This record gives sequence, C-alpha cells and structure tokens, in this order.
Amino acid sequence: MSKRAICIVLDSVGIGAMPDAAQYGDVGSGTLPNLAKATGGLHLPTMGRLGLGNITPLTGVPPVPQAEGSWGKLHELSPGKDTTTGHWELMGIRIEFPFPVYPEGFPKDWLARFEQAIGRPTIGNYPASGTEIIMKLGDEHVKTGKPIVYTSADSVFQIAAHEEVIPLPELYKMCETARAMLQPPDMAVGRVIARPFVGTSGAYKRTAHRHDFSLPPSGETLLDVLHARKIPTYGIGKIYDIFAGRGVDPHVGTEGNDDGMRKTMAALDQVKDGFIFTNLVDTDMVFGHRRDTAGYKKALEDFDRWLGGFLARLTADDLLILTADHGCDPTYRGSDHTREYPFLLSYQKGRPGRDLGIRQGFWDVAASVARHLEVPYPTGTPFN
Repeated sequence: MSKRAICIVLDSVGIGAMPDAAQYGDVGSGTLPNLAKATGGLHLPTMGRLGLGNITPLTGVPPVPQAEGSWGKLHELSPGKDTTTGHWELMGIRIEFPFPVYPEGFPKDWLARFEQAIGRPTIGNYPASGTEIIMKLGDEHVKTGKPIVYTSADSVFQIAAHEEVIPLPELYKMCETARAMLQPPDMAVGRVIARPFVGTSGAYKRTAHRHDFSLPPSGETLLDVLHARKIPTYGIGKIYDIFAGRGVDPHVGTEGNDDGMRKTMAALDQVKDGFIFTNLVDTDMVFGHRRDTAGYKKALEDFDRWLGGFLARLTADDLLILTADHGCDPTYRGSDHTREYPFLLSYQKGRPGRDLGIRQGFWDVAASVARHLEVPYPTGTPFN
C-alpha cells in the first residue's frame, strides 16, 4: 500500500520563547502569540480546527475541544536559531556546537583571499538587512562592479549583485568559491547565499534567483535513509539547498509562498508514495526579518485558506505535519531570528487528535515520518 508523508515548514513561525531564550537575547519573543495580539487577532480557521489554538493562547484562534489534528510544540536540542540547524534537527541531526557568526564582519585576511580568488574587490562586509544594504550600496556596486558581501545574526555569508552587472552564473561561481573557503573546523559557516537583484537607483529589488550553498549535513539524516531505500523525497523550496542536495530527489525551487503552495498541491499528483518536504519562506524572509506584522499576518491567513483545500485532497494513508524551524517575531526588536519553540500540528484523516505536549527534539518529526513510511530510524520519538 502506498503511503505519503508531507511536512510543510512555515519558516520562522515560533509559538513562544524557549527556556534558554535569555542566552540569545530573546526573552519575551513569541512569533504567533505576539503577532496575534499586535494585529487584533489572526483568522486561521483551518489550523484552528487542527488544534493550533490548543497549544497556547492565540488572539483570534480559540482552543477546540475535539481537534481534527494533534498539537504540540518542539523543543530544540541543538544550539542556535537558524534555518540550517532547525531543518537538520527536524530530519534527525543534533549539532553540538553552533555554527560561527560574524557580528563584526568576516576577517580582513580571509576576505582578501576571497577577493583574490574571485578577481574582484568587494564592498560591505558587515551584518545588515538584505533589502537595506542593496539600497545603501547598490549604486556603488553598479558603478564599480564590486559585489556586496554581508552577513546577519545567522551563520551566513551573503553576496548581493545586480543581475546586469554580475550575471547569475558568475555570482553562483563566487558563492561556490566562498563555500569551498568556509569549511570546518575553523570557518564552518552554515550557508553561503547568492542574493541577486535588479532595478535602478532607489528602486532595487531582490529576485527569485536566490541560491543557498549549504554545508552538507554532519551526519546521516532521515533523507539519506529514505534515499538508500529508493523512497523519494520531493523537496520544494529551499529544502534541496539546506541539505546540500543530499537525499533530496526530485526537487523544485519556488518564487515565494504562493508558488510553493501551488507546487505542494501539484506534488500530490506527482508523488504517490514517499516524502514531500516543503519550506515556505515568506513568513521569515519577506515579513519576519522586516518586522512587517501586517504582511506576516496576511501570509499566514493566505496559507490557512490554501490549507483547507489541501486537506480535502489527503487520504487516510497520508500523514501531514506542519511546523517551523525557529522564530522570527515581527513584533520584536531588531531584525533577527528568535529562539522559540516551533508550533507542531499533525493530521491524518480519520485519526482523532491529541495533545502531543512539548517534544524533546525537533527530530521527533523525522521519527514520525519514518514510522509512517515503515522505515526503521533510530533517532527521536514518533508522535503518530
């Protein structure tokens, strides 16, 4: 009998600060509850009937006595609050040491070697919002051809370039060069990210041609196990990039949440058995980091409307898991991720919902997918 597991990661949708949030400067953060309060309430009836309002008080999303899904939240065991750490732990890897960050920018001697390797000087080299730095340095970049390099509170090295100044193949090649230079043990940066943009002075706009160059996972993930058994993992969005392609086949990129939802729906016709793994990034990249509460609310409500139609397509042999990888509270200070519990919803048609509690490790998601697909996997505790 064919079985499918579907995991949709709503990027950055945390549901409250973790006990160690003080170590990250994130006390009081809580993406969903704070957003709901700040915007006068969220209208999420589909996730509500799956049990979202049962996890924690949410303005506009009341608890339901007989939820159609199971509900809980995930306690992260790995240090950090970034995309790579979160997704790796979802698929079974606990990292012991956080990926390095560069709040003062990358070392000058390393940057000089990088510039020599790519044959161009650079500008920037400090933590910044991607949209802000291209507005600030875009004109100089267009005039001089110097790529803009920058980082953030995450373990990332980002290169921004105008597509008419540095063509995409050259930009990607620069990122590959940086990736080769940012390796364990000294500079194991989680991701090198190409950030192409277009437009004219004062109206620069990032394009959908972003590409992430990640470190390969440091151990065997559930995706590796499925791949070895010839069980497909269909990666949608940046899933392929996060896992450096390992165990993800086939895969497709997305141009925002709407495109990601369309492709996830279409995947039901393409993948009759195996694992569909989707990341919807707009809540983080477009709205969370920019502290756009109205945009964040709309993105969630748009997803909720889509989810109703998606649930109607599922059968009793499908397992759906909805969760996140970290927080990015749009009501919080700064523009960084926040150390939070991700929300967790699990749905299987005809199966009564229950309280899943606080799961000790994101890897319970991997364990649950493995159990559903009847694949032995030693890590985590399944909740299905």
